[in-house]
Amino acid sequence: MNSRQNQLQAFERLLDVMDDLREKCPWDKKQTMQTLRHLTIEETYELGDAILDNDLKEVKKELGDLLLHIVFYAKIGSETNDFDMADVCNEICEKLIHRHPHIYSDVVVKDEEEVKQNWEKLKLKEGKKSVLEGVPKSLPALVKASRIQDKVKGVGFDWEESHQVWDKVQEELDELQVEVEAGDQDKIEAEFGDVLFSMINYARFLKVNPEDALERTNKKFIKRFQYLENKAGELGKPLMDMTLAEMDIFWEEAKRLPNK
Repeated sequence: MNSRQNQLQAFERLLDVMDDLREKCPWDKKQTMQTLRHLTIEETYELGDAILDNDLKEVKKELGDLLLHIVFYAKIGSETNDFDMADVCNEICEKLIHRHPHIYSDVVVKDEEEVKQNWEKLKLKEGKKSVLEGVPKSLPALVKASRIQDKVKGVGFDWEESHQVWDKVQEELDELQVEVEAGDQDKIEAEFGDVLFSMINYARFLKVNPEDALERTNKKFIKRFQYLENKAGELGKPLMDMTLAEMDIFWEEAKRLPNK
């Protein structure tokens, strides 16, 4: 691994490259925070994919892409005299020091849970009116639900035992079934949302990240379905011309293959 000096030199090199690009490259010169936003989100998802695939070579690459975006935003901020890279680094350092009094002060904590609770209490003392202010509005709904539940847990609003959460899941499923039988589409959607919210809550008690779990299933389904497509191609028979029973044969084959 590189020494701290080499790491700092590499970061300085990135800052220098960013300066060059902003001055000389027609594309880089035109970019604003608004034009970079959707690209940053895309890079974040690509990093997430690499982490889920446990592809460390790709993780390194995607971290570089994301770091470039952070440097890019800081460069734009410096051009309007609002902030620069030093301000970004110093502000996060100050926040981390302030929110870790058990490391940088005399506060004593017994476990990870107390660290989280202190974190939320400190945020409220900093002027936030709600513990939910830190949940971005633009987060995907599944991730947002998970973060909401984490946040309220930090101030003690939570179930005590996992079986209580499972009972709530069952209750919400029953309520959904009632609305399905009644046929009111608006109420069906509302109850379906309650079921999902409860399942995400239950995942938290099982120490399962629901986003990761669902994406793992997505990847598994894609691999199995593509196996099915390949087998259909070998037979020269379009999937739409196959019966479900025929397709199920290959699906079961796919399930028995390693990493499928």
